[in-house]
Amino acid sequence: MTHAVQAYSYAGPSVLAGGRLGLSTSGGTALSGPQAHPRFFSGLLSQAAPAAAGLLAVADVALTRYHQPRPGWTRDPVVTCDGGRLRFESFSACGGVYARLDVLELDGDVLDRGTTNVDVNGPLREALARVGGRDPLHLGVGPDELTVTTLDGAVVEKKVPLPSRWLRGFAEVQVIAAGFDLRAELSGPHAVRFLRSLPRAARSTVWAVPAGRDLRVSASPGRGGVCLSGTGRIATLMPLLRFAKALRVYGPADGSSTAGAWELELPGMRYTLAVSPEPHRGFSGEGAVLSDLATDDAAADADVVGMLLNFEPTVELGLLSERSGLPVERVRAALTQLGTAGRVGYDLHDAAHFHRELPYDKEQVAELNPRLTAARALVAAGAVRLLAGDAAEVTTDGGVRRVGLGGGECTCPWWYDHRGSRGPCKHVLAARIAARVPVEATTP
Repeated sequence: MTHAVQAYSYAGPSVLAGGRLGLSTSGGTALSGPQAHPRFFSGLLSQAAPAAAGLLAVADVALTRYHQPRPGWTRDPVVTCDGGRLRFESFSACGGVYARLDVLELDGDVLDRGTTNVDVNGPLREALARVGGRDPLHLGVGPDELTVTTLDGAVVEKKVPLPSRWLRGFAEVQVIAAGFDLRAELSGPHAVRFLRSLPRAARSTVWAVPAGRDLRVSASPGRGGVCLSGTGRIATLMPLLRFAKALRVYGPADGSSTAGAWELELPGMRYTLAVSPEPHRGFSGEGAVLSDLATDDAAADADVVGMLLNFEPTVELGLLSERSGLPVERVRAALTQLGTAGRVGYDLHDAAHFHRELPYDKEQVAELNPRLTAARALVAAGAVRLLAGDAAEVTTDGGVRRVGLGGGECTCPWWYDHRGSRGPCKHVLAARIAARVPVEATTP
């Protein structure tokens, strides 16, 4: 597995003391430009306990490996400030669970907009776990000038591996989530009752099936149901139930996947978990981004669309289409390309993309999609022969593969195993690249 090494450098450790939470930041991007320790916000969060519990939940996901658990995972959450809210994001070690806390009510000074990592260390985690009551909590994202000058010599540095599949997950999950529909919405008491009724066995697979204004647990699919493979993967919702105002459950509109998302409405904030189809199956291998990335226009369009992003709360496809002069389908493909570099995410509640700049090395983008790399190599080697009737033959070491360009069928073992449920195989991608199929015909 390909690993990159990410170096974090903080002016000092994050600290919670006397009702003041100071989150230390490490190298990021702001509207004002690249910053070693960006400072985004200083002010109040309306209620301390839900905020502390939500931030701790995001940090817990970053520390957890749900499939084949083992210690040693020490990633830091990512935070984006868009001027009106703070978004804290993390991924599990296994790449199968994505978590985000959206803090919606900010009372204070927004000093800049952008994205960075925040230090969540052991002592801070212990302090967050002790926060009670609903009094306001003063939050600072980034060190103030006094802190920077007085913590000279107290620099905190971390160097950790970032597996390529973990980085790819940030790209895949936003594309997959964009295909989800709202399947059920439960009030606080109903949400608590349903979540507490889930099987305690962490590896259990169940379906959440709408039943009037409620949800019921089923061992088999039902109309409008959402699959939850590995009930233990939404465990970080449980400590938040005492604050829950509502639960929303999202699933794929066409039923093509067993992935799903779970969103808790909290006082002044939302906590979202997206869960991959199976515990052993991370988001990185789903292949949802590949059709868009295989088009000739995506990279160039991404340059145009990327210049129009401005850390705004929502990215509107129609507005970007108007400003860029590109059709909506090409804007969507461009956003997918930007997603491979961590530059966009997707908010299910708003049904819209949002801009962020993950503080990682963007030069690895090509390496993060080995199927696409292999497809381009097949095209370069002249292995693709286009046929009449929307078909092609791709010659490989394993034999000649017959491909249907429109439907994405192939005679390779990958197709027989997955039937398109994990994106197109390298032969389909190669044929589409060779045929220069327009994005309108390949975008799900």
